[in-house]
Amino acid sequence: MTTETAQRDFASATRSENVLQRLTAIRAPRKLRALEFVLLLAVTAIGIGAIVIVDLTVKETLSTALLIPGAAYIAILFGLHLVVRKITPDADPLIMPLAAILNILGIVMIYRIEISGEVRDLPGAAARQILWSIIAMVATGALVWLLKNHRTLLRYTYIFGLVGVLLLVLPLVPGIGHAAGGAQQWIRIGSFSFQPVELAKIALAIFFASYLVRNRDALSLVGRKIGPVRLPRARDLGPLLIVWLIAMGILIFQRELGTSVLVFGLFLAVLYVATGRIGWVLIGLSLFLVGGFIAAQTFSYVGARFNNWLHPFRDPQGASYQLVQGFFGMANGGITGTGLGAGYPQITPLSYSDYIFPSVAEELGLVGAFMILTTYLILVARGMRISFAVQDDFGKLLALALSFTITLQVFVIVGGVTGIIPLTGLTTPFLAAGGSSLLSNWLIVGLLLLMSNAIRNRPKLVIRA
Repeated sequence: MTTETAQRDFASATRSENVLQRLTAIRAPRKLRALEFVLLLAVTAIGIGAIVIVDLTVKETLSTALLIPGAAYIAILFGLHLVVRKITPDADPLIMPLAAILNILGIVMIYRIEISGEVRDLPGAAARQILWSIIAMVATGALVWLLKNHRTLLRYTYIFGLVGVLLLVLPLVPGIGHAAGGAQQWIRIGSFSFQPVELAKIALAIFFASYLVRNRDALSLVGRKIGPVRLPRARDLGPLLIVWLIAMGILIFQRELGTSVLVFGLFLAVLYVATGRIGWVLIGLSLFLVGGFIAAQTFSYVGARFNNWLHPFRDPQGASYQLVQGFFGMANGGITGTGLGAGYPQITPLSYSDYIFPSVAEELGLVGAFMILTTYLILVARGMRISFAVQDDFGKLLALALSFTITLQVFVIVGGVTGIIPLTGLTTPFLAAGGSSLLSNWLIVGLLLLMSNAIRNRPKLVIRA
């Protein structure tokens, strides 16, 4: 073989390889988005079927009450799919269907409780939940379209920190602050009410991730060794103490244990991953346990939460009524549930919001409850996978922070309604009624989609012999 022939063969092979790489790069995103499209079709079919079952079971006839809102929801859901297909074609194909199935099951359960006719102030709740879901998905589409690259957020570290703190204290402002269920967590302007802590958790997640990326080297330094554990230096405890004081302030002034746990637990998790020092976790947990114990002994409303948790049947018709009714509802569901529309979830106070998980467990049983928890588990696992695979350190910490936010919410609310831990006021992500919760959790989905797209779309180093 001559040198000229060898060069032609090499050039031909190189062109073929380049063509194959381009074709593979084109086909891979198409397969991902096709999988997402098929899963969204399946999710939509499940939702329509569930609504039909509820109507036939409760009303014994089909209703058109959700026909127009439901059609709008489906249109916006697939519109968001088209935005993702265009802007983030390499994004994880499971994240949006997982969020959508939880969202749709929440709408179904709210609709089922609404048409029972036994809960006051609930007419139109399912339609409102659909409206908020549409607003949340439109906001998510706008976020994906406008942001495009999550690393842009790193430029605004302290702005996000300031915004997060302002959102936390906003319910304490006279005139707009509003108390509900004993907690000062809402703002109300006219007939419009909103829970700013839901957006605060995203702002704080961005702030924690970007701050620790910049300062983790200093925070990773160790001081005194006690047994097998090396504790951080005393001079580096400032950030942890500040976040601890914020968490205690939420517990004392806003009377909300769940938000306090969420803020402090989120910072502690990101701090541990950023530094790799177990000493931070030990100090943080000790601080929070001591603060919680003192608050329980000092403030009656905190102590009442712990007393109801430890002795739920001491006052089953009074302070523990909601908790006990939730227990009975889940017990009534058994293994396979009573069936959609055949249970009595409406008996439990706030069965459509704080106690929507026991409502689902009653009508879908232990099997349905495990399916819901498995869906959350897969969603969080996909977020953790993004954290492991994304190239930049900020993306790693941000994906972990957002995933842990969902994890902590699910643990706190499900643990509370099942009696594992004291009951708090957090909402079950995507399931529970509430526009602010839907908006924030769909925005988390949008950020995870952006970061997952960055994994496959990063430049690849090619070395040729």
